[in-house]
Amino acid sequence: MDTLCAVCHRHAPADHYLCPGCQHSARAWLQEIPHQVTLLRTMLQPETGPARRGRVGRAHAPLPVRLEVLDLIGPGHAHVVPDPHGDQTGGVPVGAFLSGWAHYIASDVPAVHRDEHGTVQVIQSRAATAWSANAWPRTGTGLTAWCTWHERYLPYVATRPYAAHFHEELEGLAHRLRRLNHTRPVSRTKDAPCPDCSGWSLVEREDELHITCTVCPARLTPEEYDDHRAAVMPQLAALALRIAAAHQTAA
Repeated sequence: MDTLCAVCHRHAPADHYLCPGCQHSARAWLQEIPHQVTLLRTMLQPETGPARRGRVGRAHAPLPVRLEVLDLIGPGHAHVVPDPHGDQTGGVPVGAFLSGWAHYIASDVPAVHRDEHGTVQVIQSRAATAWSANAWPRTGTGLTAWCTWHERYLPYVATRPYAAHFHEELEGLAHRLRRLNHTRPVSRTKDAPCPDCSGWSLVEREDELHITCTVCPARLTPEEYDDHRAAVMPQLAALALRIAAAHQTAA
């Protein structure tokens, strides 16, 4: 029996907390993060401008780096530092976020071992026992390697109760990177009309699985859109030819 996605509350496969659409978005963000960080590194140093005259000046020398950029690409903890006075800014850096979540997920993956009697024992969650595990990507510990690790384990994460929490934090990280880089996902307007409202308002975003309508709640998978387009476009093309022929006759 299908369940409901913990993020978008639409249908998800049985025993899953993330639907295919939300898994697709998480996978797209993981593929986007290394490119965003590459752009961010070029913005680490603050822009400089011509010296200005006047009485207004600085009480101290300007910092040699942009703190909001360093906050994301520098070292840090995999969790938010307690801030009882509310005077902290920023969040978890990219590297700490990816490695921290990876170690947590690895500790949750069931482990299999043989006890002293040769009996196979399955530990469903190593996080709750003396057993522990660390995640180590096969291709190093760079951001791309960590993102690849998460992509490979995403089908498992989608079946775990913390899947929505991971999805929410990953989306927040992607948005932080986009704000600093002034980027946004590529969107393409589709040429077939919406099957529900008939408007030319279907849009495909690179980080979303479904093609959505900007006017009504219609959502189509790429396969559903291809079938819809194949059914309606020949009719629309024939109608356009008839209208053109009528105009020529009237002229």
